[in-house]
Amino acid sequence: MKRAIAFISCIMVAFCLQASYILLPMAHEEQKDHLKAYGIAYWVIDSGAEAYWLLNYNGGAFAFEHNPIFEKECKTRGVSYKVISNAEFGSIRQQIANPEKNMETIKLEQAPKIAVYTPDFNAKGEKVQPWDDAVTLVLTYAEIPYETIYDRDVLDDKLAEYDWLHLHHEDFTGQYGKFYYSQGNKPWYKINQQKMEKLAADLGYNKVSQLKLDVVKKIREYVSGGGFMFAMCSATDTYDIALACQGHDICAKMYDGDAMDPDLDGKMDFSQTFAFKDWELVKNPLEYEYSTIDNRKRKITPTNDYFTLFEFSAKWDPVPTMLTQNHTTTIKAFMGQTTAYPKSVIKSDVLILGENIGLDEAKYIHGTYGFGTWTFYGGHDPEDYRHFVGDPETDLNLHPNSPGYRLILNNILFPAAEKKKRKT
Repeated sequence: MKRAIAFISCIMVAFCLQASYILLPMAHEEQKDHLKAYGIAYWVIDSGAEAYWLLNYNGGAFAFEHNPIFEKECKTRGVSYKVISNAEFGSIRQQIANPEKNMETIKLEQAPKIAVYTPDFNAKGEKVQPWDDAVTLVLTYAEIPYETIYDRDVLDDKLAEYDWLHLHHEDFTGQYGKFYYSQGNKPWYKINQQKMEKLAADLGYNKVSQLKLDVVKKIREYVSGGGFMFAMCSATDTYDIALACQGHDICAKMYDGDAMDPDLDGKMDFSQTFAFKDWELVKNPLEYEYSTIDNRKRKITPTNDYFTLFEFSAKWDPVPTMLTQNHTTTIKAFMGQTTAYPKSVIKSDVLILGENIGLDEAKYIHGTYGFGTWTFYGGHDPEDYRHFVGDPETDLNLHPNSPGYRLILNNILFPAAEKKKRKT
């Protein structure tokens, strides 16, 4: 009997030793391709398997049960990984659970369905707007699937089909990016304006600005109902400008055929906005700037331009901790039409995730609205400091460890976290 018990015990020990996990380390020197590691994590949960996000452990590592298919995919995509025993993974979990450690284990339950808001005539090969989109670049590079939508889809209530929505270099004020002075005579600008005006007319609007306002309101309904919205560059400030100025004409004649309201300053309603308050409009229609939401007084050289991520309590504040996972807390800044936000125009209930203390500005902010959340990230391309119209798109094969792009991917995986961990 004793021999039989000993034999069974040996078998059980051997089984436990064979049971294993794949760990994707995310520390600075341990991961060959940080961006594709997110794609592996997404692919695993999209296949129906469980995955774990180990907040503040090894740079925000991922883990999931080992099988040969998962391991082969890591090798195929060039992602660094370790095969660890079940006992080793249990030890890691125990270390993370220590109340004295600023770490937390987050179960990733379901892969979010992703929508990217982009013009139909850009999405179908007829690329009119001459710039790229950092989010679609990194989604493509990380091999994370997404679908494109635009104004007609939004007004037809198709946002409800998606968990996560991205807005990039969009002008929700109807001023075509205020490119008139520098690009107004260029073919791309004229074609884009013609197509936008036709789209507005087809949907029953007299002006593009009126169409965009209804789109903004639909997106707000989506967020209020539990959606996750992420915006970059000019989509951040023009979104709030459209909400605050609704019902008033802020477009000059070259944009919508008639003059703007001469007394706009006293008519803005900041209670309608997500993030910003007490800002002033830039009324010069030839100036490439919308408002004082963008920090126009930045005096810093490119070599010294960095922003710093805040450290949050992983156990008590898992949401901002997820959104700031990285292998460094100091990140090279980058410009855009909207680069960063003076703290004086940010509402008091907005959470600042990343800032440049010396310039008293925020780069990366987050908030809630109804049952959903929004995140704004200033700048156009994390690996192109000053991206000009017509510049070639960034090749992420040259930047597989980009900490600036990692912040985008944090937002993409955030909706996959178990619901109880997403409460703020």
